[in-house]
Amino acid sequence: MRSTTRATVTRARSLRRAMTRPEAALWRILRDRPDGRKFRRQRPVGSYVLDFYCAAAKLGIEIDGMAHEMGGNPERDVRRDEWLRFRGIEILRISAVDVLNDIEAVVKHILLSSLSRSDGEGDHAKHGGGAFRFCSPLHRVSRGPPPHRLRRHGGTDQEALRASSI
Repeated sequence: MRSTTRATVTRARSLRRAMTRPEAALWRILRDRPDGRKFRRQRPVGSYVLDFYCAAAKLGIEIDGMAHEMGGNPERDVRRDEWLRFRGIEILRISAVDVLNDIEAVVKHILLSSLSRSDGEGDHAKHGGGAFRFCSPLHRVSRGPPPHRLRRHGGTDQEALRASSI
C-alpha cells in the first residue's frame, strides 16, 4: 500500500485544480476508462505526485514540459523514477508537445504499455525496465507470426509446426 503525507495529498489536490493544457487534454480521454483501464490523475505516491496512474498496471504517466529539462530537474526525475521503480511502478514519460500534436498516438502508446504491464510481458522488461520516453511512430516488437500463417499450406497447426522445425 502507498504511504504518503497530508502535505503530499494537499499538493495533489492543488495540482488537480491547476492542470496544464496537455494534462487536461489527456485527462479528458483517460477519465472515460479506455479499454476498461482506470486511470487516476495527480496521484500521490510516497512524497511524489504522479500526473496519471493506472493501478492495475502499476504504470505512472508523466507529462514532461520544458521545466523537466531545465536545471536540476532531469536528475531529480531520475531519482524519482528509481524510487518508484523500486516500488514496482514503471514510469512512462511523454513530452507535452507530443500530447498536443498527436494525442491519439499517445493514448494508444499508454494503453499498449498498460496492457503489456498487466500481462507481465511488456517491452519495458525487454529493454531493462526503467522510465522510457514516448517516440512516434509507435512500434511493437514482433512476437512471432500470426496464427493464420501456420495454416498457409493446409493441414493442421501441429503439422505446420513440425514442418517448420525440420
